[in-house]
Amino acid sequence: MSGANGPSGPERAGAGGANGPSGPERAGAGGASGPERAGAGTAAFEALLEVLAVEPLGEDRFRGLPSAPTGPAGNLYGGHLLGQCLAAMCRTVPADRPVHSLHAYFLRPGDAGTDLVHEVHRTRDGRSFSHRRAVAVQHGQAVFEMTASFHRGEPGPDFHQPMPDDVVPPEALPGFAELMASHATPPFDGYWMDLPRPLDLRYVDAPWTTTGPTAARGIRVWLRSFGPLPEDPHLHACVLAYGADESISDNVLVPHGVRWTDEGLDVASLDHSMWFHQPFRCDDWLLVVQEPVATAAARGLATGRVWDRHGRLVATMAQEALMRI
Repeated sequence: MSGANGPSGPERAGAGGANGPSGPERAGAGGASGPERAGAGTAAFEALLEVLAVEPLGEDRFRGLPSAPTGPAGNLYGGHLLGQCLAAMCRTVPADRPVHSLHAYFLRPGDAGTDLVHEVHRTRDGRSFSHRRAVAVQHGQAVFEMTASFHRGEPGPDFHQPMPDDVVPPEALPGFAELMASHATPPFDGYWMDLPRPLDLRYVDAPWTTTGPTAARGIRVWLRSFGPLPEDPHLHACVLAYGADESISDNVLVPHGVRWTDEGLDVASLDHSMWFHQPFRCDDWLLVVQEPVATAAARGLATGRVWDRHGRLVATMAQEALMRI
């Protein structure tokens, strides 16, 4: 399992310069302003690209760099495993077959001090679909496994649920660092709060905002990368998968009035699924609307839906988390 919903900021100094899932060249994309986007976030974003730039080892095995731990225990952030394992799979499928679904299990805590080896199995390649299965290994043990399906797009009917119309736009919201600095008493310990993040997070509703979530309406957040991304659907999917673990499991705690940082609370990601509906860009704003679904037997399930700023539903996700209170 992954660490307890920790930070999303891989700081990896001096790592190798391999390219991402299908060799991205840095391209000009939607510009951003503000010192947060131009400073530590940019460095963390560059480190994320290195995390996703898996190194081929032969026979569909890929080495992936670790990143900063989520806390003193030295565990990897769960989104690191999601994004990096998907990046390894993407290296084995044609560029015109983007991922449309993935299902993953966190088996053991990932070690933030050790490289990962992703072993990809080509289950099937059909005329329109490719199916892959992969295991991430550290210290000779499986820490994470994922299955994913890739589909060459084709014409079909189009329908999706509309984006909520009561959401404050991202430009009117503070960045994560500014939001944390606005609290007289920090809502988290300094380790998690101060870690640089590769994604610009603008929380609409969260336990640490003035408009907190409820059991009926969970955590809502805008996100985008702190830097431009190339025209590579594989890479955009990997970045979104990386960010998908940022706050989704926090939602299962909302009905119980607790936070994962509360003393004596044990929260960790158990499994995660995503469905990708339409092409999207992770270097432009995406709205993630999450909600708790059910909690029982020390487990909780939360779902999330992702819209682009034009109102298109581009992805849906679900995560089950351990929640020992």
